[in-house]
Amino acid sequence: MIEAAYRLGEAMGLAVRCADQAGPYKTIPYAGRSWRPEGDPARQPHEYLREGTAQALTLLHPADGHVRVSGVTVCPNSVLHPWLKRELAAILAGLPEPPGEPAIGRRAAWERWQEGLAIKPTLLAELPPLRRLLVLDDLAGHKTPELVCWLFDHGIMPLYTPVGGSWLNRAESLQRILKRRALDGRYPTDTAQIIAWLEAAARHRAAAPTPFVWGGNRAERRRRQRERRHRLGGSGACSHVPILRPPDLWPRARQVTH
Repeated sequence: MIEAAYRLGEAMGLAVRCADQAGPYKTIPYAGRSWRPEGDPARQPHEYLREGTAQALTLLHPADGHVRVSGVTVCPNSVLHPWLKRELAAILAGLPEPPGEPAIGRRAAWERWQEGLAIKPTLLAELPPLRRLLVLDDLAGHKTPELVCWLFDHGIMPLYTPVGGSWLNRAESLQRILKRRALDGRYPTDTAQIIAWLEAAARHRAAAPTPFVWGGNRAERRRRQRERRHRLGGSGACSHVPILRPPDLWPRARQVTH
């Protein structure tokens, strides 16, 4: 379902957003490369004080690479939900009004993104036009009735990654990029520094964002497995069934009888 959202959502006029929380990041020296004068490498202390942790709230639009990041020291639902609602409301406020459509057509558009789910969120009796898809991790805090109903009221369909499938949330990839750019080779001494560096890395990336394209070797392997294709030597051709070689072309070792 989430793969279909990445592949088809934008074409259907449903932009996909990915939300996630990164961290916790400690106030400790981080290994990594850093720019230093030749012959004067960076040195990290062998003793340090742990002055708390910081986390990064992330809302990514993979199709164009734009991201909204906010650093916090704690991330309960009372912090995450207001931030997520505020960012999503700002995004929706900048969109044109959705075209009017019959209520029956609206419900069908919502139910299309529930097909194949073992546990389906109960849709509201009256639904607005579907405007966005939101990918979230499968956490209890992301499934509270208050948050889910707010998303439905604003035309947002939540899609939860399965257990062990957090890699389907593309915000995870961006968070690793920001962490390397902000913290590698540095030693933050308080959480304010961590937050400032993470948000600065996000602003720097916003100057030239890179779109995230769904695919890669893993997706290609899954596609080949679904199609059950077998590669043919000497060309890019494939077959749906394996082609056995005749006995006269088998290796000589296989023709030895005992």
